[in-house]
Amino acid sequence: MRRGSLSERTIKCSKPGCACAQDPMARHGPYHSLTQAVEGRTRSRFLTAEQAPLARQQIDAGRKFRAQVDAYWEACEEWADGQLANVAASSEEAKKGGSKRTSKTKSSRKSKRS
Repeated sequence: MRRGSLSERTIKCSKPGCACAQDPMARHGPYHSLTQAVEGRTRSRFLTAEQAPLARQQIDAGRKFRAQVDAYWEACEEWADGQLANVAASSEEAKKGGSKRTSKTKSSRKSKRS
């Protein structure tokens, strides 16, 4: 299991008399390149023709695993949102019921002493 991508490249060389300079079908390769992001930077390396099918299987397994983890996170977040909704609903019920006043309000009459 791994992250990254696998690409197949053909390359033209710098030899002036080589056919690859003029004809795209005569280019050298195919060369297999594994590309990954490592610590925020892109890292590429060439693989042999024998290594490429295995790397492709590893990348496919990694993508499948990532999809399963994402689905698990989605389910967890839905569950957590449900908990938040339950807490909000119970606090709303508590506010609606409220508590009865225990003391009477004082009147706003002015004092007769003056």
